[in-house]
Amino acid sequence: PFGRSSMLTLSAAAALAYSPTVAAPHARTSAASVSSRASAPRLGLLQKLGLRRGARFADDLGLPCVDECAVASYPNLPPSVHPGVVTGQALVDLLQHAKENRYAIPAVNCVTSSSVNTCLEAARKADAPIIIQFSSGGSQFYAGKGLDNTDYKAAIAGAVSGAYHVRAMAEQYGVPVILHTDHCAKNLLPWLDGMLAASERYYAAHREPLFSSHMIDLSEEPLEENIDICVEYLQRMAKLDMLLEMELGITGGEEDGVDNENANPEDLYTKPEEVWMVQKALQAVPNAKFTIAAAFGNVHGVYAPGNVKLDPKILRNSQEYISQQLGLGAGAKPCSFVFHGGSGSDINDIKEAISYGVIKMNIDTDTQWAYWDGIRSYSEENRAYLQSQIGNPEGHDKPNKKFYDPRMPVRSAEETTVARLGQCFSDLNCVDVF
Repeated sequence: PFGRSSMLTLSAAAALAYSPTVAAPHARTSAASVSSRASAPRLGLLQKLGLRRGARFADDLGLPCVDECAVASYPNLPPSVHPGVVTGQALVDLLQHAKENRYAIPAVNCVTSSSVNTCLEAARKADAPIIIQFSSGGSQFYAGKGLDNTDYKAAIAGAVSGAYHVRAMAEQYGVPVILHTDHCAKNLLPWLDGMLAASERYYAAHREPLFSSHMIDLSEEPLEENIDICVEYLQRMAKLDMLLEMELGITGGEEDGVDNENANPEDLYTKPEEVWMVQKALQAVPNAKFTIAAAFGNVHGVYAPGNVKLDPKILRNSQEYISQQLGLGAGAKPCSFVFHGGSGSDINDIKEAISYGVIKMNIDTDTQWAYWDGIRSYSEENRAYLQSQIGNPEGHDKPNKKFYDPRMPVRSAEETTVARLGQCFSDLNCVDVF
């Protein structure tokens, strides 16, 4: 599926790399770990061949990644970037590679294992990385709407469950994934606290966080408070090698319960001086990793042409202003920007924004429609077979089970969404990245 002659496909060697006698790096001392040490020479050979030494999650599950999924890295990406969830330095290296090579990584809100798998399938077809993210509402839905969400317990459980699913499957698909969570307003901070606690436990066992990054959206709060709270959380996250995405200025429209449809138009456009305030405060945190979702007219949702007026030059002006403050040369891009409200945006605005340092673009509304459109079209095409359990145009006694099997419309939805994401990867210059 990668279609690259330089990608190794050494099945036998890969199977050896994932021999059951080779323990995961975090495994407790045991007979298995003794066997692991005895097998060390074999692993050294495999590393020379370019194969990974057992991805942690694959090892834990007893599902070894073989063939193309077992590569140590990719020919055209930094050596630290590998199949599976990327965190820490590998995450930084991947985002820097995107900035230097003028592409942005699509970030898709997921609400079920089906939508996660759809993203992974699309990324593999594009030979590109992807960002899989969960909102608080999406996390609660992932857990099941029947669960009590008092104190955001269901949303925390759903996000953690989704994270483990992404970790399990990303390695199987052989693509690098940034595991992220979306808009966390002030009232949702307990949700973030629960996820950070999960990452702290995961870090203690695996030396990396469960999630790659989180977003804090305090754009409705005073700027000083926004910065102070983000610094406080970044200090906690930096100890786990995690990245913070902070929102500056308001993204218009409505998204998963966050309603800014009546926002002051001036708040949709960030000033370079404000971006510098954020950059200066966050970069002072030791081991700081962060991106900035600076508003430049962004609006969630899809609207009629002319209703959304993006001004990507705000990003260019911010890069230039901050470069001056830092004493950097012309053309420097010290900020890593995030493009919110990407659905329905003009392709020229997207390309321009990427040229100014956008490395991530959120897409949700368009993928929601694509998923629904697959279900709708399946229903229309098979309507005569979906009216009863028995009886269709082929006969009054003919069963319809294979038509109303939930997997059928769900797979149709996945196929239309994969196709839409293919367009997104292309729009973001994020194709054949490996």
